Amino acid sequence: MSKWTRWRRLILGALSSIVIGCGGSSSATGAHATEMASLEIMPPAVRRSAAVTQQAYQFAVANPEIVKEIPCYCGCGGMGHTSNYSCYVQGVSSSGAITFDTHALGCSICVDITQDAMRLTRQGKPLHEIRAYVDKTYRQFGPSNME
Repeated sequence: MSKWTRWRRLILGALSSIVIGCGGSSSATGAHATEMASLEIMPPAVRRSAAVTQQAYQFAVANPEIVKEIPCYCGCGGMGHTSNYSCYVQGVSSSGAITFDTHALGCSICVDITQDAMRLTRQGKPLHEIRAYVDKTYRQFGPSNME
C-alpha cells in the first residue's frame, strides 16, 4: 500500500469519527459523546504520550461540539487559544485535514479539563453542568481563555 493511500485512509477514518461524533442529538448526552477519534490519525508525539493524554486528544477531535464550549485555565489564552479544544487542534481544513496543536502534550491542566469533560459527558451531564464544573474546579489555576 502506498504512503498516499495510507494517509487517505487515515484522513477518511478521522473524518468518519468526526461525522459519527457530531451526528444525532445536539446535547452533550447523546450516544456520540463516547466517540473517540482513532489514535492512528494522531501525530507521533501524541501516540507516544501517556494514555490520558492520548484519550484527551481522541475525545477532543471526535467531540468538538463539546470541547469548543469548555474553557481552559492554564493561561493559554495568551497563545490565542479560545477554548479547551484549541489546546489540541489548531484548525481543520476544508478537506478535513487536522492541524494539531501540541500544547496539551505538556500541560496537565488542559488534559485534566478534557478528562473531566469526557467523564461528565459519559455520565450524561448536560454541557452547562460540565462547563460549571470546569469553571468551579479550575478557575483557581488562572484566567479562562473564554472570557
